[in-house]
Formats: sequence, structure tokens, C-alpha cells
Amino acid sequence: MAPAPLLVVDTPSMLYRAFFALPKKITGADGKPVNALLGTANLVLREVAEYSPRAVVLCFGPDAASYRTELYPPYHAERPEMPPELVPQWDAAPEFFARFGWTVADHDSLEADDLLGTLARREGEAGGRALILTGDRDMFQCATGSVGVLYVSTKVSGGAELLDSAAVEDRYGVPPALVPDFIALRGDPSDGLPGAKGVGEKTAAELLREHGSLEDVLEAAIGISRPKLRTALTGAREQLLAFKEIATLQDAGVEPPPDAATNVEAAAEAARERGMERLAQRLEESRESGA
Repeated sequence: MAPAPLLVVDTPSMLYRAFFALPKKITGADGKPVNALLGTANLVLREVAEYSPRAVVLCFGPDAASYRTELYPPYHAERPEMPPELVPQWDAAPEFFARFGWTVADHDSLEADDLLGTLARREGEAGGRALILTGDRDMFQCATGSVGVLYVSTKVSGGAELLDSAAVEDRYGVPPALVPDFIALRGDPSDGLPGAKGVGEKTAAELLREHGSLEDVLEAAIGISRPKLRTALTGAREQLLAFKEIATLQDAGVEPPPDAATNVEAAAEAARERGMERLAQRLEESRESGA
């Protein structure tokens, strides 16, 4: 029987998605919005019910790690400021979700993505399984035989799609290990990475399938017959290598937590205190039914 997985949550991604998916008129007793907290709780609880994880970790971190902005200053530079209605919910999230019996992991200098990748990898190395709940396709690089990616699309109510390494390769045309190389070539508008000029998903995948890693592509670039593509690669060599380093997750030096079941009673209490009466009732009903 397969071991119960560790569920690691990309909390910034979930909070933002929930905030924009649910109306701000969902408020607590103080009249302030709780839509991001409620939506995130529902997203995580859906996967808890589906996969019965041995523990849940909610990861936080700075929006842009300093070493990434040093490599490429425009990284995340064009992202808008956090909406003012989200700020207090963001600040309340660690304490709120800790009441659910979930571990909250944060890092001063590395991003939540780095924590997610480290926790998932180390869980797999210890003989366990991990699931990464995220809306960030950068995390596709983590998919292995022991790590699955629960990808939440823009339609939050639709739940998460479980992607394994084969599904990632089917989607991108390259294996998960080459996702950072793929991002470097194709670019990532959400992170402010332009990629190689004129190179889209299809060309990026073709280059990597033919040559291997980004480094191998760049070594072979001088012999590419298409002038514009050759120029795009040879003229931006150092920048493309920096993009790959930015896209590659770093070891955050964290260890997976011990087993910890969701504390349904405390979660219902926390939800009720925030004015989430329907969520509190659902949690109490699930406790009574033993679900």
C-alpha cells in the first residue's frame, strides 16, 4: 500500500487565485473581506479529502528572492502591488491555517517555490510521496515518480489537476528536469522573463529534444541554419543561462514535518471566528460523520 502523501501548498498562489476568484463581498464579522482565506481553505480541504495526506505544509516566502533579482533586475518587477483588501488576509493566513493543524513554513530569502520543491524532493528521498498544490507551472519541474503536481487552473472552483512526470512531458514536450531550460528559452511573462527572441513553446521543446539541455542548445547554436534563431540564441547566451538559474528551484534547507492530521474541530472554530459560518458547519459535519 502506498504511503499517505505529504501535501505542500503554494500559499501565495492559492491566496491570489482565491482572492480574484471569489467576490470581496464575502466578509467576516468585522465587515472586512475574507474571500482569499476562505477560498484557500476550501482548495486545500478539497485535496485533503481527496488524498488523505499524512501532513499539510503551507509555504510562504518573499515575492522575489534577492539572488534572482540580482541575476535579472526586471524579474517580478512588473507585478502589481498587492490589492489592499488582500493585505490583512495575507497577514492573517499563517495563524489562521496553523489552527487547522497544518504546518506553516516560511523563508527570509528564498521563495515559497523553493520551499515547496525542497520539501517534496526530500519527502521522496525518504521513501514517501508528495503532492504540490500550486497554480504555478514552474513547479512542473518537480514531478517525479514520487512527486505529483496538483495544478490549479484559473478556474478555482474546478479543483486541481494531478500531473505526473509523463503528463508534464506530454504538455511541454520535454521531461520535468528540463522545465527550467524550457522556461529560459520560451520565457515566462508572469515572472518577467522574456526568453529567447522569437522562441515559443514549440521551438523551445524542439531545440531541447534535439540537443538536450539549454547549455547543449547554446553550444550547437552557431550551427543552426535559421539566421534569426541562431542570432537569438548566440546573442543572448549569458542572459538565457541566467534565466535558467532563475527558473531552477533552490534547496531551502527544510525537512518535512512529522505526521499531523487536520484538526477539524479547531479549524471549525477558526472559521467561525472569521465569520465563515458555512465552512465551520461543513467541518463540524465532516467530523461528526467521520469523513
